[in-house]
Amino acid sequence: MQNLNPAFKVGVLDTLPLQMGVAPFALIFGTLAGPAGLSPWATMAMSVLVYAGSSQFLALSLLAVGAALPVIIFTTLIINLRHALYSATLQLPFAHLPFWRRALLAFFLTDETFAVVQSAASRKMLPLDSVMLGSGLVNFSTWVVFTGIGIVLGNNIPQLQHWGLEFAMVATFIGIVVPLLVSRAQVLCAVVAGTTALLAHGLPYKLGLLLAVLLGVWAAMLFKEKA
Repeated sequence: MQNLNPAFKVGVLDTLPLQMGVAPFALIFGTLAGPAGLSPWATMAMSVLVYAGSSQFLALSLLAVGAALPVIIFTTLIINLRHALYSATLQLPFAHLPFWRRALLAFFLTDETFAVVQSAASRKMLPLDSVMLGSGLVNFSTWVVFTGIGIVLGNNIPQLQHWGLEFAMVATFIGIVVPLLVSRAQVLCAVVAGTTALLAHGLPYKLGLLLAVLLGVWAAMLFKEKA
Protein backbone atom coordinates (compact mmCIF):
# COMPACT_ATOMS: atom_id res chain seq x y z
CA MET A 1 0.00 0.00 0.00
CA GLN A 2 3.07 2.23 -0.15
CA ASN A 3 2.05 3.90 -3.43
CA LEU A 4 -1.55 4.63 -2.42
CA ASN A 5 -2.87 8.11 -1.74
CA PRO A 6 -2.16 8.64 2.01
CA ALA A 7 -5.75 9.76 2.66
CA PHE A 8 -7.14 6.73 0.82
CA LYS A 9 -4.82 4.52 2.87
CA VAL A 10 -6.09 6.10 6.09
CA GLY A 11 -9.66 5.34 5.03
CA VAL A 12 -8.78 1.71 4.37
CA LEU A 13 -6.76 1.10 7.53
CA ASP A 14 -9.13 2.93 9.88
CA THR A 15 -12.07 0.93 8.54
CA LEU A 16 -10.50 -2.53 8.75
CA PRO A 17 -11.00 -2.98 12.53
CA LEU A 18 -14.67 -2.13 12.16
CA GLN A 19 -15.16 -5.09 9.86
CA MET A 20 -15.24 -7.36 12.91
CA GLY A 21 -18.78 -6.10 13.36
CA VAL A 22 -19.78 -5.72 9.71
CA ALA A 23 -18.77 -9.25 8.69
CA PRO A 24 -21.00 -11.22 11.11
CA PHE A 25 -23.87 -8.78 10.49
CA ALA A 26 -23.66 -9.48 6.74
CA LEU A 27 -23.26 -13.19 7.46
CA ILE A 28 -26.51 -13.26 9.42
CA PHE A 29 -28.30 -11.34 6.67
CA GLY A 30 -27.20 -13.93 4.15
CA THR A 31 -28.51 -16.78 6.32
CA LEU A 32 -31.88 -15.11 6.97
CA ALA A 33 -32.66 -14.08 3.40
CA GLY A 34 -33.48 -17.58 2.15
CA PRO A 35 -36.06 -18.40 4.85
CA ALA A 36 -37.61 -14.94 4.24
CA GLY A 37 -38.27 -15.89 0.62
CA LEU A 38 -35.35 -14.33 -1.26
CA SER A 39 -33.36 -16.33 -3.78
CA PRO A 40 -29.55 -16.28 -3.50
CA TRP A 41 -29.32 -13.95 -6.51
CA ALA A 42 -31.93 -11.57 -5.09
CA THR A 43 -30.11 -11.59 -1.75
CA MET A 44 -26.81 -10.66 -3.38
CA ALA A 45 -28.52 -8.01 -5.51
CA MET A 46 -29.98 -6.41 -2.38
CA SER A 47 -26.57 -6.20 -0.72
CA VAL A 48 -24.92 -4.84 -3.86
CA LEU A 49 -27.60 -2.34 -4.88
CA VAL A 50 -29.25 -1.36 -1.60
CA TYR A 51 -26.23 -1.68 0.70
CA ALA A 52 -28.02 -0.65 3.90
CA GLY A 53 -27.64 -3.20 6.67
CA SER A 54 -30.43 -2.36 9.13
CA SER A 55 -32.86 -1.51 6.32
CA GLN A 56 -32.13 -4.81 4.60
CA PHE A 57 -32.92 -6.72 7.79
CA LEU A 58 -36.14 -4.79 8.24
CA ALA A 59 -37.11 -5.37 4.61
CA LEU A 60 -36.59 -9.11 5.15
CA SER A 61 -38.91 -9.15 8.15
CA LEU A 62 -41.57 -7.23 6.22
CA LEU A 63 -41.23 -9.49 3.20
CA ALA A 64 -41.63 -12.54 5.44
CA VAL A 65 -45.02 -11.31 6.68
CA GLY A 66 -46.19 -10.27 3.21
CA ALA A 67 -46.11 -6.50 3.73
CA ALA A 68 -47.06 -4.30 0.77
CA LEU A 69 -44.29 -2.66 -1.23
CA PRO A 70 -45.22 0.93 -0.17
CA VAL A 71 -44.98 -0.11 3.49
CA ILE A 72 -41.54 -1.62 2.93
CA ILE A 73 -40.30 1.48 1.10
CA PHE A 74 -41.66 3.90 3.72
CA THR A 75 -40.31 1.92 6.66
CA THR A 76 -36.82 1.54 5.22
CA LEU A 77 -36.85 5.25 4.40
CA ILE A 78 -37.52 6.05 8.06
CA ILE A 79 -34.67 3.81 9.16
CA ASN A 80 -32.24 5.53 6.79
CA LEU A 81 -33.19 9.11 7.66
CA ARG A 82 -30.10 9.29 9.88
CA HIS A 83 -28.08 9.42 6.67
CA ALA A 84 -29.62 12.81 5.95
CA LEU A 85 -27.93 14.05 9.13
CA TYR A 86 -24.66 12.48 8.04
CA SER A 87 -24.98 14.18 4.65
CA ALA A 88 -25.69 17.55 6.23
CA THR A 89 -22.55 17.21 8.34
CA LEU A 90 -20.43 16.39 5.29
CA GLN A 91 -21.98 18.99 2.99
CA LEU A 92 -19.43 21.75 3.58
CA PRO A 93 -16.20 19.72 3.21
CA PHE A 94 -17.54 17.97 0.09
CA ALA A 95 -19.29 20.94 -1.56
CA HIS A 96 -16.39 21.64 -3.92
CA LEU A 97 -16.57 18.19 -5.53
CA PRO A 98 -18.38 17.61 -8.84
CA PHE A 99 -21.84 16.12 -8.60
CA TRP A 100 -20.87 12.71 -10.00
CA ARG A 101 -18.19 12.24 -7.33
CA ARG A 102 -20.51 13.31 -4.51
CA ALA A 103 -23.15 10.90 -5.83
CA LEU A 104 -20.62 8.06 -5.88
CA LEU A 105 -19.44 8.79 -2.35
CA ALA A 106 -23.05 9.08 -1.13
CA PHE A 107 -23.57 5.43 -2.03
CA PHE A 108 -20.78 4.47 0.38
CA LEU A 109 -22.15 6.55 3.28
CA THR A 110 -22.65 4.18 6.21
CA ASP A 111 -22.29 4.53 9.97
CA GLU A 112 -18.78 3.09 9.87
CA THR A 113 -17.57 5.21 6.98
CA PHE A 114 -19.07 8.37 8.45
CA ALA A 115 -17.22 7.74 11.71
CA VAL A 116 -13.94 7.17 9.86
CA VAL A 117 -14.36 10.37 7.83
CA GLN A 118 -15.21 12.39 10.93
CA SER A 119 -12.16 11.03 12.71
CA ALA A 120 -9.97 11.88 9.73
CA ALA A 121 -11.44 15.38 9.57
CA SER A 122 -10.58 15.97 13.23
CA ARG A 123 -6.99 15.03 12.40
CA LYS A 124 -6.96 17.39 9.39
CA MET A 125 -6.45 14.50 6.97
CA LEU A 126 -7.05 15.65 3.38
CA PRO A 127 -8.56 15.08 0.92
CA LEU A 128 -11.56 13.71 2.80
CA ASP A 129 -13.15 12.29 -0.34
CA SER A 130 -10.18 9.92 -0.68
CA VAL A 131 -10.61 8.87 2.94
CA MET A 132 -14.28 8.19 2.32
CA LEU A 133 -13.62 6.25 -0.87
CA GLY A 134 -11.07 4.01 0.83
CA SER A 135 -13.36 3.39 3.78
CA GLY A 136 -16.40 2.84 1.59
CA LEU A 137 -14.71 0.28 -0.64
CA VAL A 138 -13.55 -1.77 2.34
CA ASN A 139 -16.93 -1.69 4.05
CA PHE A 140 -18.87 -2.44 0.86
CA SER A 141 -16.58 -5.34 -0.06
CA THR A 142 -16.98 -6.91 3.38
CA TRP A 143 -20.75 -6.55 3.28
CA VAL A 144 -21.10 -8.16 -0.14
CA VAL A 145 -18.57 -10.95 0.40
CA PHE A 146 -19.95 -12.00 3.76
CA THR A 147 -23.51 -11.84 2.47
CA GLY A 148 -22.44 -14.44 -0.05
CA ILE A 149 -20.74 -16.53 2.62
CA GLY A 150 -23.89 -16.30 4.74
CA ILE A 151 -26.00 -17.62 1.86
CA VAL A 152 -23.74 -20.63 1.50
CA LEU A 153 -23.47 -21.33 5.23
CA GLY A 154 -27.19 -20.79 5.75
CA ASN A 155 -27.87 -23.64 3.36
CA ASN A 156 -25.46 -25.96 5.16
CA ILE A 157 -25.42 -24.99 8.86
CA PRO A 158 -28.83 -24.99 10.55
CA GLN A 159 -29.76 -22.23 13.01
CA LEU A 160 -26.66 -20.17 12.28
CA GLN A 161 -28.65 -16.99 12.81
CA HIS A 162 -29.12 -17.95 16.47
CA TRP A 163 -25.42 -18.10 17.32
CA GLY A 164 -25.41 -14.56 18.73
CA LEU A 165 -23.12 -13.13 16.07
CA GLU A 166 -25.17 -9.93 15.95
CA PHE A 167 -23.52 -8.78 19.19
CA ALA A 168 -20.40 -8.04 17.17
CA MET A 169 -22.25 -5.21 15.45
CA VAL A 170 -23.34 -3.76 18.80
CA ALA A 171 -19.74 -3.85 20.01
CA THR A 172 -18.61 -2.19 16.79
CA PHE A 173 -21.07 0.67 17.17
CA ILE A 174 -19.86 1.23 20.73
CA GLY A 175 -16.32 1.40 19.38
CA ILE A 176 -17.43 3.86 16.68
CA VAL A 177 -19.36 6.25 18.92
CA VAL A 178 -17.35 6.45 22.14
CA PRO A 179 -14.11 7.90 20.66
CA LEU A 180 -16.16 10.64 18.96
CA LEU A 181 -17.66 11.89 22.24
CA VAL A 182 -15.13 14.62 23.00
CA SER A 183 -17.39 17.43 24.28
CA ARG A 184 -20.13 17.72 26.88
CA ALA A 185 -22.70 18.44 24.19
CA GLN A 186 -21.77 15.25 22.36
CA VAL A 187 -21.95 13.18 25.56
CA LEU A 188 -25.35 14.68 26.36
CA CYS A 189 -26.53 13.92 22.82
CA ALA A 190 -25.46 10.27 23.18
CA VAL A 191 -27.09 9.87 26.60
CA VAL A 192 -30.40 11.43 25.54
CA ALA A 193 -30.48 9.50 22.26
CA GLY A 194 -29.60 6.20 23.94
CA THR A 195 -32.17 6.65 26.69
CA THR A 196 -34.86 7.64 24.18
CA ALA A 197 -34.07 4.65 21.97
CA LEU A 198 -34.52 2.29 24.93
CA LEU A 199 -37.76 3.89 26.11
CA ALA A 200 -39.23 4.12 22.60
CA HIS A 201 -38.11 0.67 21.47
CA GLY A 202 -41.69 -0.54 21.12
CA LEU A 203 -42.80 2.08 18.61
CA PRO A 204 -43.77 0.67 15.17
CA TYR A 205 -41.61 0.97 12.06
CA LYS A 206 -38.53 1.69 14.21
CA LEU A 207 -39.77 5.23 14.79
CA GLY A 208 -38.07 5.12 18.17
CA LEU A 209 -34.71 5.41 16.43
CA LEU A 210 -35.78 8.54 14.58
CA LEU A 211 -37.18 10.03 17.78
CA ALA A 212 -33.90 9.25 19.56
CA VAL A 213 -31.91 11.06 16.89
CA LEU A 214 -34.14 14.12 16.97
CA LEU A 215 -34.16 14.41 20.77
CA GLY A 216 -30.43 13.79 21.01
CA VAL A 217 -29.64 16.55 18.51
CA TRP A 218 -32.14 18.89 20.16
CA ALA A 219 -30.61 18.31 23.60
CA ALA A 220 -27.09 18.98 22.30
CA MET A 221 -28.16 22.17 20.52
CA LEU A 222 -30.01 23.40 23.61
CA PHE A 223 -26.94 22.75 25.75
CA LYS A 224 -24.70 24.64 23.33
CA GLU A 225 -27.05 27.65 23.34
CA LYS A 226 -26.99 27.84 27.14
CA ALA A 227 -23.25 27.18 27.47
